[in-house]
Amino acid sequence: MEEILQQFPDLTDIQIEQFGKLEALYQDWNAKINVISRKDIAELYTKHVLHSLAIAKVQPFEPGTYILDVGTGGGFPGIPLAILFPETRFYLIDVILKKINVVKAVAESLGLQNVKAEQLRAELVKGDFDFIVSRAVTNMPDFVSWVYDKTKKQSKHELKNGILYLKGGDLTEELKDFPKATEYNISEFFKDEFFETKKVVHLPLKFKA
Repeated sequence: MEEILQQFPDLTDIQIEQFGKLEALYQDWNAKINVISRKDIAELYTKHVLHSLAIAKVQPFEPGTYILDVGTGGGFPGIPLAILFPETRFYLIDVILKKINVVKAVAESLGLQNVKAEQLRAELVKGDFDFIVSRAVTNMPDFVSWVYDKTKKQSKHELKNGILYLKGGDLTEELKDFPKATEYNISEFFKDEFFETKKVVHLPLKFKA
């Protein structure tokens, strides 16, 4: 939590309170449903919350932006980003209903009005989004095949509309067919050793009429 306050010093009192509530909420839900691995729950703020917020270091979202979070699991990266950007709309999807139920409960407990969560496969999503975010749900070629036709035509950010993907390790092979992909090392933003091999990958997607 201290690291979040250092990295994002302009948080409002409401945002600080919301971030502060995450630990108790996820510990409570984890006792009922294994949403986060048992060994990771003690490091929730580093391995889940701060990791999610790395996307904000690469591309902050403008008010009115619409974000799709694919394979959100217990709500990552969508929930932390929704706290950070209250004027951005977030649509969080996962195929596992019990995880979506956790997301809905967490969003309600935090009073997040900008989050919609639904059990749905990515291919079936209707709508156009500024960015599609996710955290290592599959390899990039498969992920692109799920979401390639879901971006808005008009970009309003420094980065072009497309995918912002949290992934770790050597991605050379995975990204070889995507020359427009850009890798951002999270270790340049956050110093914890957990982030040494972690990246945010931006891949612009062409608008499909």
